[in-house]
Amino acid sequence: MTSALHSPAAPVRRCDILIIGAGPAGMAAALTAAPSGAAIVLVDDNPAPGGQIWRDGPGAHLPPLARAHRERLAGLPNVRVLTGTRVVGLGDTPATDTAPALLLEDGQQGWTQHCGRLVLCTGARELLLPFPGWTLPGVTGAGGLQALIKAGLPVRGQRIVIAGTGPLLLAAAHTAREAGAQVLRIAEQTPWGQLAAFGLQLPRWPAKAVQALPLLHPALRAASHVLEARGTNQLQSVRLQRGTDEEVLECERLACGFGLVPHTHLGQMLGCALNDRQGLAVDAVQATAVPGVFAAGECTGFGGSDKALVEGAMAGHAAAGDTTAALALAPQQARWQSFADALHQRFALSPQLRSLLRPDTLVCRCEDVRHADLAPRAGWIDAKLHTRCGMGPCQGRVCGAAAQFLYGWTPAPAHHLLAPARIATLAGIDESTP
Repeated sequence: MTSALHSPAAPVRRCDILIIGAGPAGMAAALTAAPSGAAIVLVDDNPAPGGQIWRDGPGAHLPPLARAHRERLAGLPNVRVLTGTRVVGLGDTPATDTAPALLLEDGQQGWTQHCGRLVLCTGARELLLPFPGWTLPGVTGAGGLQALIKAGLPVRGQRIVIAGTGPLLLAAAHTAREAGAQVLRIAEQTPWGQLAAFGLQLPRWPAKAVQALPLLHPALRAASHVLEARGTNQLQSVRLQRGTDEEVLECERLACGFGLVPHTHLGQMLGCALNDRQGLAVDAVQATAVPGVFAAGECTGFGGSDKALVEGAMAGHAAAGDTTAALALAPQQARWQSFADALHQRFALSPQLRSLLRPDTLVCRCEDVRHADLAPRAGWIDAKLHTRCGMGPCQGRVCGAAAQFLYGWTPAPAHHLLAPARIATLAGIDESTP
């Protein structure tokens, strides 16, 4: 096989190891499995490997490790990297396959990809919680703002407010400042006491402490959260709660992030169980309960790139048949899992955030479903049947996670199709069977 950073004209429809997601975990899985000589296909829907945390673009500054991983992948003859390619559903799995087949689609064609082992490195997405005005132009996720800036969005001179919880707020503020924006406020909902307790734990992970120091900003306020975004056709100001007081800041952009939600849709569709962190459940070598399927990184529970890298390496070793090498990395995984546990403990969402909604606040922005429409409903399926909540283009990825926090509902996983697909892709399923 020839290594490539673009989808091939004629895809190789069978491989030994198929890896979904080319973020830190997926790249690490491919690099550790490659010396086995296995034929590996690494799939990602972005234009280049790196995932969200190592996203490239005109405004991005990739860390040396990200560039090194890319260069190593490009030099491996048995690894094919398919960018601009996504999973749209399940394919027909012959009895000879040891892992489920997936239906893939790029810009030109669709095909069924068969494999011996499957490694899910599907990452995580931002949790976006509704509040009055959150659908105004100018309001984005905190990670969404980072991605836009890295893609070249000009923000120089703009006034930006960042709100929510977790280290991503500081990272987003740093990205915005480097691009020339004026960060007026970083509203962190966690109280100062919890932040101090988390800071006292950081010496256990010296690299994280070093990373955190340059991100601190005088605009940071604890025990503070967004109440309302104001504007007519565009964001004009933000109303914030600060302890017992309120403040209103005029700004051009508001970026909100309330933590991360593991991307588990594909794993659940395959039959994988969830763990207590709402990620995919795995054993000591990152294997799920589904035969031939492994999972690594943020999709097993968010915890940062270091955790993703070591779990990806473990999954790569195990998928290549070297469980001894995978188990040898268990102490490193446990170390970074303890960091993830500290994040979950210290940045837990405040119940106050459930009271932000008004009756007319949209919860499902795809289908214009209001809080008043959902409050009487008994659960996720009931809401879908009566309001079309979760049935728009995002297929519940945004409103489903919000509804889980707001109402305690558990969104049901997809059964066959994961995303909208072209008719030609679906029509050619039988022809793509090897």
